Amino acid sequence: MNKHPSMQTASPVIVTLAIAVFGVVAMLVVDHGSWNRPHLQDAEISYPTTDAAARAAGARVMPTQPRPAIEPEAPGPKPTQPVNPAP
Repeated sequence: MNKHPSMQTASPVIVTLAIAVFGVVAMLVVDHGSWNRPHLQDAEISYPTTDAAARAAGARVMPTQPRPAIEPEAPGPKPTQPVNPAP
């Protein structure tokens, strides 16, 4: 009966804040620690063009087929322009 009523409601808040602060500090240490440095690899140094990178990966690079001068109409109804929403 000697406990003050505000102390009973403050202790869960203090525990919750302590856990939240510990979690944030733990995430910062894990994500930004000195052992976790990004290792950048510049692609321009190894392969100056996409063609060279594809060939180095073992892909066969072939030219695309040229489009015909007149393409047939697509079957079905023609698409309409979408309605512009009022700003």
